[in-house]
Amino acid sequence: MKRTTLSLIACATALAAVTGFAAVSAPDGSGTDTAAPAARLPVERTSLLCPAPSTSDLAETAYTSFTPVTKGADEKGDAELATAETAEDGGKGEKDDKDEKTEKPVVQPKAPGTPVAGKTSGADAPALIGTAEGGTAPGWTVQQTTEVAAGTGRGLQGVNCTAPDTEFWFPGAGTATGRTDYVHLTNPDDSAAVVDIELYGKDGALKSTVGEGVTVPPHTSESLLLSTLSEVKETDLTVHVGVRSGRVGAAVQALDDKTGGDWLTAAADPASELVLPGIPKDATAVRLVLFTPGGTDADLKVRLASPSGLITPAGHETVHVKAGMTTGVDLGEVTRGEAGSLVLTPTDRAVPVVAAVRVVRGKGDEQESAFVPASDPVGARATVADNRAKSTTLALSATGEAAQVKVTASAGTEGGTPATKTYTIKAGTTQNVDAPVPAGLKGSYALTVETVSGGPVHASRTLTGSDDDVAAFTVQTLPDDRGMVSVPNADEDLSVLQK
Repeated sequence: MKRTTLSLIACATALAAVTGFAAVSAPDGSGTDTAAPAARLPVERTSLLCPAPSTSDLAETAYTSFTPVTKGADEKGDAELATAETAEDGGKGEKDDKDEKTEKPVVQPKAPGTPVAGKTSGADAPALIGTAEGGTAPGWTVQQTTEVAAGTGRGLQGVNCTAPDTEFWFPGAGTATGRTDYVHLTNPDDSAAVVDIELYGKDGALKSTVGEGVTVPPHTSESLLLSTLSEVKETDLTVHVGVRSGRVGAAVQALDDKTGGDWLTAAADPASELVLPGIPKDATAVRLVLFTPGGTDADLKVRLASPSGLITPAGHETVHVKAGMTTGVDLGEVTRGEAGSLVLTPTDRAVPVVAAVRVVRGKGDEQESAFVPASDPVGARATVADNRAKSTTLALSATGEAAQVKVTASAGTEGGTPATKTYTIKAGTTQNVDAPVPAGLKGSYALTVETVSGGPVHASRTLTGSDDDVAAFTVQTLPDDRGMVSVPNADEDLSVLQK
């Protein structure tokens, strides 16, 4: 159980103790549970952290902020994205009076339903710390998209700014020759965070003391080059970020001399069944990277959810993952020109694993790479911003039961009328759907996916770049935006005051 979950339980318990009126309904003897079901209410505060986008002078970065309209949310609210200091600055989080008066945020979020974009360029763009309250909080999303014209990591790098947490798994990183990978850590809070960074290769944990007890000062962000944490050259690494105290946002920037690069976001929590949604249909190489954090080996069945159903890749029916060791498997052109999502299930006993795939598009000097980590389902609702006309592909996968989903395109950042479509996804399939586009679109727009009925749906968005000479692309998964939270209903019991 994560520390964040424990904090929520502790908070609910403390609230009940303070009021003195909350009591769990006791059975009435009839065998019927009379307790009212938990209510689903919009969250009132959301935090998002965006890593520093690039160290390249040729970088052009776009930020897009969007909050979907949420029924029952507060009519008032505000959101902002502030600059994080660097650890080298001492983590003071302070600016002189002149800076405070002149510095403007790169993007100023607007009211729900209205996306807004901002741009910056060069190597000095900082990490951002975002906070939304009231009506702007439920489902707030910020997309950071960077185009790098040349050099290591050239191509398109995209990341959906993430919420702070206490544990992260990144299968798919590397320290092999030609790779330059950084782990970025951002602390949004008023007190320092202490973090341990562990690296696991094909033979197990890599020896390193540099990653132990890393202190991230308040309101700061810093990046650590993985090759400075260990001298071992590894094609496939799993990076584990564990927070001893406080909380951070974490992401891995994976850059390659030959195949460009992208952001590797945290994989879904360790589980025995995983879905890696929306591998581009024109992928020329797909490498699956897995790790099991426990002390037991895992044996997994590998299947591809295609437009026609679940199929087993020839020669890759199963994969064996040794306990505590990172395993990499080349799946080649596994999608073969069709939409596809990888589905991993245990062959026998259930053993939790984490997984991601590194995807390459293009050939020769025109190659570009990106990552698709295992993802949680869309759930009630998921949103992705910075979609562009003729450059966006939305993949929807129902690996179990059939499902129906509603997809809404917001207005554009510079104009346009929202549009909505509903889709039925057959059981065991993945579809690249013809997603709606705002009428009269100007600028970029957001897509919101909602589960209407049926089983769980997994989704991802592929965004392609403007450079026709390189197969530039980035993929973002669409897990539930956690814009709604369950609040237990409680009955009044005045007898508590008499005890």
